[in-house]
Amino acid sequence: MSNAEIVSKGQKYVMNTYGRLPMALVKGEGSKVWDADGHEYLDFVGGLAVNSLGHCHPKVVAAIQEQAGKLLHCSNLYWIEPQVELARLLVENSFGDKVFFCNSGAEANEGALKLARKYAKKNYGPEKYEIITLKHSFHGRTLATLTATGQEKYQAGYEPLPAGFKYVPINDLPALEESMGPATCAVLLEPVQGEGGVHVSDFGYLQKVKELCQKHGALLIYDEVQCGLGRTGKLFAYEHSGVEPDIMTLAKALAGGVAIGALVAREEVARAFNPGDHASTFGGNPLAAAAGVAAFSAILEEKLVENSARMGELLASGLQEFCARYPFTLEVRGLGLIRGLQLKADGRLIVDKCREKGVLINCVGSDVLRFLPPLNIGPQDVEKVLQVLEEVLAETEAV
Repeated sequence: MSNAEIVSKGQKYVMNTYGRLPMALVKGEGSKVWDADGHEYLDFVGGLAVNSLGHCHPKVVAAIQEQAGKLLHCSNLYWIEPQVELARLLVENSFGDKVFFCNSGAEANEGALKLARKYAKKNYGPEKYEIITLKHSFHGRTLATLTATGQEKYQAGYEPLPAGFKYVPINDLPALEESMGPATCAVLLEPVQGEGGVHVSDFGYLQKVKELCQKHGALLIYDEVQCGLGRTGKLFAYEHSGVEPDIMTLAKALAGGVAIGALVAREEVARAFNPGDHASTFGGNPLAAAAGVAAFSAILEEKLVENSARMGELLASGLQEFCARYPFTLEVRGLGLIRGLQLKADGRLIVDKCREKGVLINCVGSDVLRFLPPLNIGPQDVEKVLQVLEEVLAETEAV
């Protein structure tokens, strides 16, 4: 089918929950994708940080093929070998001691919220249940994670929302201190806000947040669904500040394109869950976990964390030059290969023009260009994106 045919059928049969572009991607290899009409694109959206190994990485493809011939699914009533191996890799490479697997970032954050409340009630009593999150955050689409998300536009129409959530601005320590009290059971934040516009939590701020959590007997939860797994130039974003959380959530890049999520926690916190307290039918199933082992191993073995740091600096440097030349480009934000370019213009138009020139980028809100390419891109990929973007910015300025 052509792009037009797929779009037409999709509009007829698929719920209208996405502002989709008028194209269908049908093939991918490395940092490139092709649409149904055969057009080739350099992909700097990366499945919204999912395709950190690029498209169809051979190690992930081989792991999926092999596991599909052995066992696709079995219940978590039994031990699952690739799940155990993926948990080992996560624990041995992070602060955590125990892992729970699910199917998405929203589910991982839902599990983190439940674990925090369970821990608080077991250790402090029934009145300790409030969770503080940051304004402009994004934590998922379930009712609880939607409520945790500090953006009213995502919550509109779903009221009444679950009780027990407060919101404070990012990097505003006095506001956080004022909001915390005996009822606070956890602070949930993204070390780098993705959907909120690529805002980085100051490292000193995170240290103070940790101290406030310890003072109030609250848990510190990091949502690294988008910014974890090498995206920031460190394996986990918390490594930049050295401030370890009590709980961390992961998803997106964890299985190289296969749906999976993970909740990582310290032993003391993880013990709050007993059999029956939380579960997921498909969580950590053999297929997804095998893909996860292959993807995580590839990130480590192929030195993609280090490459993310190098290519991220190259990309940021080029974007900074635009800020010096084009008055409607205001600021570059981010770490590693999660970068945002703040505009004083409609970024959606720039996204469209870049796509017409064979480059896929993303816009959050309407005025922040977001770049989430595979971690294994090379200098030539960065240079091409910067070249195309400069052409588009020059055209935009001339209008």
